[in-house]
Amino acid sequence: MAQTVQVEAYANHVNGGGGMAEIFPIGFDPAAVVLELPPVAVADEANETKQRIGEREIVLGRNVHTTCLEVTEPEANDEFTGDKEAHMAGILARYRKNLIERTKHHLGYPYNLDFDYGALGQLQHFSINNLGDPFIESNYGVHSRQFEVGVLDWFARLWEIEKNNYWGYITNCGTEGNLHGILVGREVFPDGILYASCESHYSIFKAARMYRMECEKVDTLMSGEIDCADFKAKLLANKDKPAIINVNIGTTVKGAVDDLDLVIKTLEENGFKHDRFYIHCDGALFGLMMPFVKRAPKVSFKKPIGSVSVSGHKFVGCPMPCGVQITRMEHINALSRNVEYLASRDATIMGSRNGHAPIFLWYTLNRKGYKGFQKEVQKCLRNAHYLKDRLLDAGISAMLNELSSTVVFERPQDEEFVRRWQLACQGNIAHVVVMPSVTIDKLNDFLNELVEKRSTWYQAGKDQPPCVAADLGSENCACALHK
Repeated sequence: MAQTVQVEAYANHVNGGGGMAEIFPIGFDPAAVVLELPPVAVADEANETKQRIGEREIVLGRNVHTTCLEVTEPEANDEFTGDKEAHMAGILARYRKNLIERTKHHLGYPYNLDFDYGALGQLQHFSINNLGDPFIESNYGVHSRQFEVGVLDWFARLWEIEKNNYWGYITNCGTEGNLHGILVGREVFPDGILYASCESHYSIFKAARMYRMECEKVDTLMSGEIDCADFKAKLLANKDKPAIINVNIGTTVKGAVDDLDLVIKTLEENGFKHDRFYIHCDGALFGLMMPFVKRAPKVSFKKPIGSVSVSGHKFVGCPMPCGVQITRMEHINALSRNVEYLASRDATIMGSRNGHAPIFLWYTLNRKGYKGFQKEVQKCLRNAHYLKDRLLDAGISAMLNELSSTVVFERPQDEEFVRRWQLACQGNIAHVVVMPSVTIDKLNDFLNELVEKRSTWYQAGKDQPPCVAADLGSENCACALHK
């Protein structure tokens, strides 16, 4: 009788009832089991998933189940033949080639792809984990806290808060920074109402759902900046409750910067003293760019703000998603708990945290410094103005906010073109985020292709370019009615 192995995990799910899972023989072939794929939303011939939002149809990305790379079991003699290794090496080589091609046509998302971390390759053999509080060493010795705290100190200087007055950590992404900032605000004011402009990043509203917070969406100006007149009206309607406010240092789609000073003034003039509000500044991209822009308003802890977060993989340029979150030391005690198992303190959203990310950030901050970032910011702003002017000269509706490198323009008609250039779209508009890795040559290639494509999309007597006056303002719209 063949030997058998008992499998207990997920017994109820496998057998539809209690008890042990089915007993398989040792020679069981897992490749013979075919799992039914989960259902997906209705897809068209190009495998695009579509969803209706109100009257508008949203085109989602392709269903990856149609192109996924299967995990297969090694053959018995693979150790000797090396066939498996050769097969995987071929897959990785093709994947690298694809990454190179996609990087050449990357324009719509705020990632700086211009970096070289070859010197850090020697550290990839270590499982570096910064679990727990960055400032309290854990019993787990393979960490990079000394790099992490060095990076945090650099950002503390940037945002003008003394070392003994701040607490922070390096997050796994920008969303985690927002989740943490809003959570600190909620812990400080458990009955507070969250106020955020309707153009805030989706993670802010995710935080409201996760924490079961009452949330007021505030109207925006045409630029995408928060409308403080509407903010005032919503504050006064809830004057009996503390306010937790998300201030955008660059909105997701239009790159608009909320007027932090006006937000504070609106709070103060309507009876909200400093002990009745908490401000989180979402500086995902522009939080690191604005300090290097002349005449730009300051994001500073010398003002009555509670926290600031930025992404590390955006303007800085890091090969893995990460971010920086800094808050006031006085606030973090409401959130933190000591954990004996770690011999450290738990005050972060995630438990285990990528210990490689702080080293990558430390390496870049040391190489570039304040002056290096200032040069890159100036280059981005110059190139963004170049793109906007070229679009307008070509008769294409376009807008560029002050202090921003996000150029917003009419949405291309062809979704294949959108995918090729990896453009981020919303309704009738799309945008290009001009990052340090976006050169004039790349912008010219994009512009030439866009102009050529438009000549076929909008031939005489056929479709007309969309009117985007409602999105960008009539002064920035080049449709037949407004040009």
